[in-house]
Amino acid sequence: MKDKKVKEILKEVLERITPPKDDLNFINNSLKHMLEEIKSRAKKSKLDMEIFVGGSFAKGTVIKKMKYDVDVFLRYDKNKYKEQDISEITKNLISGLGKIVNVHGSRDYFRIIISDNFFIELIPVIKIKNIKEADNITDLSYSHVKYINGKIKNDSLKKEIMLAKAFCHAQNCYGAESYINGFSGYGLELLIYHYKSFMKMLQELSKFNTKNNNKLIIDIEKHYKNKSQILMDLNSSKMHSPIILIDPTFPQRNVLAALSNSTFEAFQQSAKQFLSSPSVKLFEQKKIDFNIEKANAPKRKEQFILIECETLRQEGDIAGSKLLKFYNHLQEEVEKYFELKKSGFEYNDKQKSKFYFSTKPKKEILSWGPFIKDIKNSQAFRKEHKKVLKKNGRLYIKYKMSETLNEFIKNWLKKNQEKIKDMSISNVKILE
Repeated sequence: MKDKKVKEILKEVLERITPPKDDLNFINNSLKHMLEEIKSRAKKSKLDMEIFVGGSFAKGTVIKKMKYDVDVFLRYDKNKYKEQDISEITKNLISGLGKIVNVHGSRDYFRIIISDNFFIELIPVIKIKNIKEADNITDLSYSHVKYINGKIKNDSLKKEIMLAKAFCHAQNCYGAESYINGFSGYGLELLIYHYKSFMKMLQELSKFNTKNNNKLIIDIEKHYKNKSQILMDLNSSKMHSPIILIDPTFPQRNVLAALSNSTFEAFQQSAKQFLSSPSVKLFEQKKIDFNIEKANAPKRKEQFILIECETLRQEGDIAGSKLLKFYNHLQEEVEKYFELKKSGFEYNDKQKSKFYFSTKPKKEILSWGPFIKDIKNSQAFRKEHKKVLKKNGRLYIKYKMSETLNEFIKNWLKKNQEKIKDMSISNVKILE
């Protein structure tokens, strides 16, 4: 009976996440005209370059979104353009094509805004014959598309990938960006190919134990003889994630290197929830209702604060990571003086974020003073404070927090303006 219910739910989800024909027609037509124009310009400029469409659109696994994007890769001949700036060449090639946003990264790429809900990302890459020749991670994109299209040929497996992407997107764990630290699209495609279905993927990943820095190792193409060889061969910086998914096209790369333990654990909780109580709602993106959080805080006798934060850094991964870093830092400061009961962070994909803290004051705060062997400062500290404690060769005092959460945040912001600026935060506003 449960299996039947799951099938019905997944069928309904697929109907919801399949892009309407009108959307796909608009994307196809816009893309066709854009590619024709770029090819024409490249021919006139005598550029030794070929174009291929990548990402979900090329693999037939795109899901319905509020805003669509298509990755288009411009592959430049390695020998001819080895010493040249292919980002600058691309910039000149597409000049005047419309509204263009220069996106800075390890190699600059370009976003062409077609409409309010669709943009094309033009990504210059070097055409390589051997993956070891790659100068940049984006140079591997062609081999990724080629591999997935070679392995995932039937529509049923593509639908399983769509379900996985929709589920992870709804649970805020889809994307390798540093403010998400989740599953990449390519990573989910490989996991579905490995496990053969969305449900099997949930079952297997939900039961994996991450304690004691345990790693789940998946080597689809059996590039390595054993786990020890993988641990020796891979760069240690790529080993922090709970899942080590060997790239079938580049064995020295962990496809899920960006996946954090906290994001994976949140995914596991959601997976377990779906497996025990299947529901379409788990495919609907969770947004923080700040009004509800504000209304519920007094009922729990908690102090609530809502903050809006802004950065001038480039929207996307850079802005998101700067805003998240500031939120995490401020949360650490709050936790020194308050019991943090609830908190939440939401990034708007541009240059702003909102976050909240709901707290109770700590009954006692332990504040450290000088080391006991520092006689001069120890004497001054004892003079200033009536009750002094000794602990691990240091002097301490205990006190109760007199400030409210709101007062504490206001004072912290005043005192730390220089630090806030250094963290690339341009504006912080207390909303509630």
